[in-house]
Amino acid sequence: MTFNDKLRKITLKNNSLLCIGLDSELAKIPQHLKERGHPQHEFNQAIIKITHDLVCAYKLNTAFYEARGENGIRELKRTCDYLKESFPEIPVIVDAKRADIGNSNEGYTKFIFDYLSADAVTVHPYLGQEALKPFLDRLEKGIFVLCRSSNPGAGEFQDLEVNGKPLYQVVAENVADKWNYNNNCGVVVGATYPSELEIVRRIVDKIPILIPGIVTQGGDIEKTVKSGVDSEGLNAIINSSRGIIFAGDGTDFTQKARQEALSLKNQINEFR
Repeated sequence: MTFNDKLRKITLKNNSLLCIGLDSELAKIPQHLKERGHPQHEFNQAIIKITHDLVCAYKLNTAFYEARGENGIRELKRTCDYLKESFPEIPVIVDAKRADIGNSNEGYTKFIFDYLSADAVTVHPYLGQEALKPFLDRLEKGIFVLCRSSNPGAGEFQDLEVNGKPLYQVVAENVADKWNYNNNCGVVVGATYPSELEIVRRIVDKIPILIPGIVTQGGDIEKTVKSGVDSEGLNAIINSSRGIIFAGDGTDFTQKARQEALSLKNQINEFR
């Protein structure tokens, strides 16, 4: 099953565009879990168990695991394995933002897709289609190309004009017209830029858009949904991380996380 097929099925089954980011920074995990042998994984597992019926995907940013060295990589692997074994219908996106020359990307694809068994990955477009070919040639996987990021300084390069168009639009056009030859591409556009999100949606048509930056970073829910969904009200993967997983810091953290996830899912669905 391709990433797009899996995404569509779980979106319809759970009636959800919500993606939960498992940005499980060790310092913010509830104290009672820090004493366990695998604190990040146990935290993630608890969040997944309580929210799996509310999401269309989970996203793991590798930075929060790589920061702990080999222990963190083990936690990342355990979480990916748990999702594959217990909830195989839910797509797993590894937010690694990889980009390098082709033979280096071969190594990245093996780590992310073969070792971690992820369904999708985020990548940088700067090195061009040729360098990203090892990712793009993975027919069953999702390749999310950074297009318009959510950070305040995104426009430093992304707004530079190329033949009369901002660079982020040129990236979106290349993804839609040239790179998506296996129908496995997506783009990343931040919720903090709803006008740009609307423009990108028109360019990419029904290609999935991964949308970070909702709520905690200031992204407006209504504008994000209306700008990000396709003509069927689908293919917008709206990510929230800290606002959900760290909603509580005590022994009731799972209940608080579910409350926040359910509330955000319902708010998103109001505007679909």
